[in-house]
Amino acid sequence: MQDPSLVRFRKVVAGALTHLDSRREEINDLNVFPVADGDTGDNMALTLRAVLEEIDRLLADPDRVLDEVGRSELTESVARAALLGARGNSGVILSQLIRGAAEELVSRPGELIDPIMIGAAMAKAAQRAYDSVRQPAEGTMLTVMREMAQRIALELPAVQNPRLGSEWNPELQDRLIAEVLEHAIEAGEEAVRRGPELLPVLKEAGVVDAGGHAVTILFAGVVAALRGTDGPEIPRHAAAARVSHPEHESSTYRYCTNFAAIGTGLDAGDYIQRLEAIGDSVLVVGDATTLKIHVHTDDPEAATGLFEPPHVVSHLDVADMNEQVSEREARLAAPPTSTAGTGVLAVASGDGMCALFEGLGAQVLDGGPTLNPSTYELLAGIHQVPAEEVIVLPNSSNVFMAAERAAELSEKQVLVLETRSQQAGLAAAIGLTASRTAEQNARAMRAALAGLRTGAVARAGREDKEGRFVVGDAIGFVEDELVAWGSPEQALGSVLHALGEGSELITCIAGEGAPLTQEAVAAMANGVELELSEGGQPAYWWLLSAE
Repeated sequence: MQDPSLVRFRKVVAGALTHLDSRREEINDLNVFPVADGDTGDNMALTLRAVLEEIDRLLADPDRVLDEVGRSELTESVARAALLGARGNSGVILSQLIRGAAEELVSRPGELIDPIMIGAAMAKAAQRAYDSVRQPAEGTMLTVMREMAQRIALELPAVQNPRLGSEWNPELQDRLIAEVLEHAIEAGEEAVRRGPELLPVLKEAGVVDAGGHAVTILFAGVVAALRGTDGPEIPRHAAAARVSHPEHESSTYRYCTNFAAIGTGLDAGDYIQRLEAIGDSVLVVGDATTLKIHVHTDDPEAATGLFEPPHVVSHLDVADMNEQVSEREARLAAPPTSTAGTGVLAVASGDGMCALFEGLGAQVLDGGPTLNPSTYELLAGIHQVPAEEVIVLPNSSNVFMAAERAAELSEKQVLVLETRSQQAGLAAAIGLTASRTAEQNARAMRAALAGLRTGAVARAGREDKEGRFVVGDAIGFVEDELVAWGSPEQALGSVLHALGEGSELITCIAGEGAPLTQEAVAAMANGVELELSEGGQPAYWWLLSAE
């Protein structure tokens, strides 16, 4: 397809989600309309995450190349994923923004995505979102999106090269789109600030609209991804501790109910009145084969019962709004909690390994079998660390770039220490002193790593071209150098011997399926103090470090 490849599109969506995730709690705390249930940030992030997962599904298909994924299939796939993944008013409306933009892109086959098309897509997105709400409220994310689209339309005549032609290249395309979006974000911020004048419940609560604020944040993430920088800075908005009138209509209903109905011949208009008979805040959007339903009700079962049979109900999510409102008020009313000066986020894999890091006071991000979390997962992990400054231990060279990007995006002071293995990360984490600054801790940790040597023993997953080992043999490494092969006893013994020379202590962490008992390993110590632990890490039978 002529527009950006799927990989570039994924980068833009990931940038939007990363920015949204980094401000999620701030957005949640602003949420007072239509109900002060404190979940707008969560709901919009879940919607975007569903889109990102759908893109990853398309990318993971081994039988297709990117050029075979056309614009029509891509936009329909992500629009459907957003619809099914949407939760709450804000998530459903965001799914309609995505659907509207997708419809405009599909209607222009063969055209390059340029400032003119971006303006048209944003205008269609705003219109689709307005049409999805029976009683649109000004001052909300609807207003923000409309104002952003109008700013682009007003400024297009002044844009240099608004229509891309033969001079097209990815860098020019990204730059032009980023420029028009940055101006649109300025209009969006103005609309956010005006929101309390348009919607009295916001003014009474002393807040701006959470969804509108979130829209500007996610578009700032898009600009950041297009430019490869931090993007426009979106000001923070503080939440009031208590809402005098926390809801505009749901004064009696308890459950925020979201689900999808899948079948044939579905028509949103057939169900709206029936849903309003058992609840309020009704949103029904979709097409003849898939509808997404949102309703506040005391009887979620009655709501789903309207659709089955003959239709299939899926993606059911029910939240107790009474509990959400109470939790939000308690969180905002509570005095600020003190946090440590410096904390650690460690990427780890294996239950035992995670426990070892947690025992040293680190916040753990499960990197999965491949030890390769995304930027937005790292950013979310950084913000969960209860400290003003954070040191990230990637524990794999594959994680360095994503960790550095997350550090750039975080509002905290974040340093990334280049730990290339989990055993090296453990040695570094031992040096943490929470009362010191991140810089001071990093110096101490680097000093500890300077005197450390690491090793590993794993099962060979392929045959050696030089004939030294076959699949299933044990292979041993010191740092990145292959030093041993053969039986588990031979490989581990050789690595222990190599690391033992001049060392006082060797740490040996057993992984998933390690073929020797701890007693057998202890017998191979050869006079060096050996510290044994269970890590449960996949891929490596043993991870070792020597001091």
